[in-house]
Amino acid sequence: MRLSLRLGLVVAALARAKSPLKLTRTARILWMASLLVLTQAALTYTAIAKPVGNTKLGKNALKGNTGSDNTAVGFQAMDPNAACTGAGTPNACCTDVGKGKCGNGGSDNNAVGSSALKSNVNGSFNNAHGRNALQASTGDQNNAFGDDAMFSNTTGSFNTAIGDDALNNVVDGNSNVAIGDEAGTSIVHASHSIAIGVPAAGPFADLDNTCFIGSIHSQPVSDPGTQQAVYVDQFNVVGIFNSSRRYKRDIQPMDKASDTLYRLKPVTFKFNSDWKGTTQYGLIAEEVAEVDPNLVAHDKDGEVASVHYEQINNMLLNEFLKEHKKVEEQQANIAELKSTVAQQQKGMEVLTAQLKELTAQIQEVSVQLEVSKSAAKVVLSKP
Repeated sequence: MRLSLRLGLVVAALARAKSPLKLTRTARILWMASLLVLTQAALTYTAIAKPVGNTKLGKNALKGNTGSDNTAVGFQAMDPNAACTGAGTPNACCTDVGKGKCGNGGSDNNAVGSSALKSNVNGSFNNAHGRNALQASTGDQNNAFGDDAMFSNTTGSFNTAIGDDALNNVVDGNSNVAIGDEAGTSIVHASHSIAIGVPAAGPFADLDNTCFIGSIHSQPVSDPGTQQAVYVDQFNVVGIFNSSRRYKRDIQPMDKASDTLYRLKPVTFKFNSDWKGTTQYGLIAEEVAEVDPNLVAHDKDGEVASVHYEQINNMLLNEFLKEHKKVEEQQANIAELKSTVAQQQKGMEVLTAQLKELTAQIQEVSVQLEVSKSAAKVVLSKP
C-alpha cells in the first residue's frame, strides 16, 4: 500500500507539472523516461501484490484471498473471515493483516456452494462442491462433493468424500475415502480408511487402515453354483485362490509333507476385540510358524499375523487319503484272510463229512463183527 501510494503521488505530481512541450528537448526526454519507469514499476507491483487466475461468484466469495487460480461460487465460499467476530474492515479479527496470515492464501482450489471451503487459509488443490463442504478445512488436496461433506475437517489432507455428509466428522484424518450418503461418518481421526455405503461402525470405526463395505454381511450370493472363496494379498488385491494347473509349476505329490500336522496344537480362544466374548477354535499363528513357516502369513511390518487354514485343509486331505489307503490295504488283507479261513472251513467241513462217513462205516463193521461173533458161539454150543 505504501509503495502504491508513493507511485501514485509521483505520477500525479508529474501530471500537474509544466507541460512537456514547454520544456527543453533534453528535459522532455527525461520527463518521458521517468514516466515510463514509474508506469512499469506500478504495473509490476500490481502483478505481484494481487492474486491472479481467480474466479468468484457470490457475496464475500474469495474475500481476502491472496492466492491464485482459485474458483469460488456461492455465499462466503472460500471466505476465512466469515467466522470473525470483529467489526469494521473485512479482516477486523485478524492481527497480521498484510503478512500473509489473514485471508485465503491457498491456490488451485475449487469451492462451489454456500460456505464451501469457508475457513481455508493456506490449503491448496482442494475441491469443495456443496453447501458447507470443507467449510472448516485448512488442509490440502481434499475432495468433498455433497452438502456438509467433510464438514468438520480442519487439518486433514488427501481425503475424498462423495455424498451428503460423507466424512462429515473427520477432523484431522488423512487419505480417507467415503462414498455414499453419510458414508464414513464415524471416522474422526483415522487415516487410510475406506467406507462405501456405510457410516463405518463397530470397534474399528476410527482405526487406521480399515475398510467398510455395505450390503455384504449376511447377504447370500445370487448364483451359489459359481461362488468362490475370496482372498486379499499384501497389495490389497482381492481375488480368488487359483487352483488351475495353468497357474502352477513344480507340481509334486505332497507325500510326507503333511506329517507336520501332527505337531500342531489346536486351541480354543477369544479375540481381544470381541466384546461378546465368543469362543473360537483354531491355532496360534506363532506356534504354527515354529512347526512350518509356510503355513502362516505376515503383516506389512513382517510380524506373524494369520494361519493359512486353506493349506492345512489340503494337508488334512493328504493325510486322510494316506490313512484311507492304509485302511484299504488292511481291508484287502482282511478279505484275503477271510477267504483263506473260508477255504479252510470248507476243507474242515469236507473232512468232517469224511470223518462222519468213516465213523459210520466203522460202526457198521463193528456191528457185523458182533453178529459174526454171536453166530460163532451158537454153532459151538450145539452137541
